[in-house]
Amino acid sequence: MPPRFLLAFVGLYGGYGMVSPFLPAFLAERGLDPRAIGLVLAAGTGVRLLAGPCAGRLADRRGAGRAVLVVCGLLTAGATLAFLAGHGFPALLAVGILYAAASAPLAPLADALALPAAAAGRFAYGHLRGAGSAAFIAASLTAGLVAGSFGTAAVLALGALGFAGLSAAAAGLPVPPAAPEREGGGLGRLLRSGGFLRLVLAAALVVGSHAVHDAFAVIRWREAGVSPAWIGLLWAEAVAAEVAVFLVLGPPLLDRLGPGRALALAAAAGILRWSVMALTAALPAVAAAQALHGATFALLHLACLRRIGDTVPSRLAATALTLYGSVGLGLSTAGLTLAAGALYAGLGPGAFWVMAALCVPAIPLALSLRQDPVETVRDAVAEGRDLVRPHQPD
Repeated sequence: MPPRFLLAFVGLYGGYGMVSPFLPAFLAERGLDPRAIGLVLAAGTGVRLLAGPCAGRLADRRGAGRAVLVVCGLLTAGATLAFLAGHGFPALLAVGILYAAASAPLAPLADALALPAAAAGRFAYGHLRGAGSAAFIAASLTAGLVAGSFGTAAVLALGALGFAGLSAAAAGLPVPPAAPEREGGGLGRLLRSGGFLRLVLAAALVVGSHAVHDAFAVIRWREAGVSPAWIGLLWAEAVAAEVAVFLVLGPPLLDRLGPGRALALAAAAGILRWSVMALTAALPAVAAAQALHGATFALLHLACLRRIGDTVPSRLAATALTLYGSVGLGLSTAGLTLAAGALYAGLGPGAFWVMAALCVPAIPLALSLRQDPVETVRDAVAEGRDLVRPHQPD
């Protein structure tokens, strides 16, 4: 695996692993109450929905994916350090918005640079993404030790170092050959592509279905008498399953099934996983369900990126990936997380049945992708054709 790609992904996900778990605790230490912390985080979510696609579109229009990634990495590092100087709600809110805007396009832009190199046979994308997940785990564990010894401010400083490392490594990444952009840009045609929209919707349903788990699984397990040590192991098991699929199991499974059937399998795994969570909190059953995270997230992500890489022209790759990640997945996750509280309050563990139901329509959506020619989006955009109506020969 090329060292610069490896260092870029380790810096990116290592930075996230440092900052994400401890940012709320840092804001609390700076005097923000829970309501104010929620406002800072919610504002960041809203900003991400706009900043990600805007940065992706800029990268595509200018053919400057690497440059935008480097600048956004440096801005994210600077914003992370700026938290250390912030005091009071207005200042921390402003820094939080800057951090969200700068960090939103990092993962999609890194993927947009990695996918062409992976397609050229330089490495397997799953191996690279698995290394990023492993870096997230290692950084989170390190952050816990650092926070206990030196405080959360030291954790954020290390996170900033990770993002700066991403920028340093990204500056040397290869740039995919630029494709000439026709007038009109192809963005409208991409947004009218039935195949692309079905892909994003299917992924949004499955990823969004994690909302009740992420918000209330620990509460559910604690109420059932599961010890904190076992709860920690259950979370670690899910991330380990994710890494195993990225590194070992996912690529050959994806080659065998293809993106459509692999995405359908991820949705079916979601139905099974959330059904188990609705029915029982018995430790053996929950442990088996947690292992399915390798399918409900990692296999899904591999399938979606394979499909996007196969069908979307390189000059729209950053746009497509930011729409997929920041808008499709981000909007569904934010909306369903907001709904999760009311669902769990009203239904208790029965809220997991709602999450299982969300995965059901994702299966036919995913399987419908197998009926679309791989070249549909790529060729239609290249030729200036309409992606909705079939092309008729002259």
